Amino acid sequence: MANKISLSLTNRQQNKQESATVPGELAARLEPIVAEAVSGAGFDLDALDVQQAGRRKLVKVVVDSDDGVGLDEVADISRAVSAALDDNEHLIAGAYTLEVTSPGVDRPLTRPRHWRRSRFRLVRITPKEGAEYVGRVGHAGEDAVRVLVDGEIRDVRYADVAKAVIEIEFRQPPTEELKLLDQDASGKNTTEPEEDPK
Repeated sequence: MANKISLSLTNRQQNKQESATVPGELAARLEPIVAEAVSGAGFDLDALDVQQAGRRKLVKVVVDSDDGVGLDEVADISRAVSAALDDNEHLIAGAYTLEVTSPGVDRPLTRPRHWRRSRFRLVRITPKEGAEYVGRVGHAGEDAVRVLVDGEIRDVRYADVAKAVIEIEFRQPPTEELKLLDQDASGKNTTEPEEDPK
């Protein structure tokens, strides 16, 4: 999904007791609660961040799924997470603003599911060793991803990647590249040319 979808809700309850918890510690305490609410709605918790914003806290929840996230779904997830946080208000101990959002295209690909959801997308890869390169994402497994680089398909181990981000394209990907990646994923040998039917 190219566009980032976001929705914010503000907790109207104002507890007199303010928490002295550091936002990072609070995020660690809230993560299992928020993850359960998000997964109960059928989505993955991609990131959780808590920041102090004046007298209230900003709880930012990033969600994703293999099929992307729509605005109506973000609203449903926001209600579920808000209810879960309200049930555990002793952890936040004060007013908060909840922001539920989908990941933007600038999110680094750090987990196998990020790569799987980026299939056929163009990605700029910075390896831990060697020069940066751009390739098109193919099949993503648990330890490595198949990437089409300059007409050749490579295995790229996640452990060997320092950073990877999606490159924005303003036109459709070349059909031949998509065909090569599809053939590779289905196990067909892509190195031998196809015979012309007679």
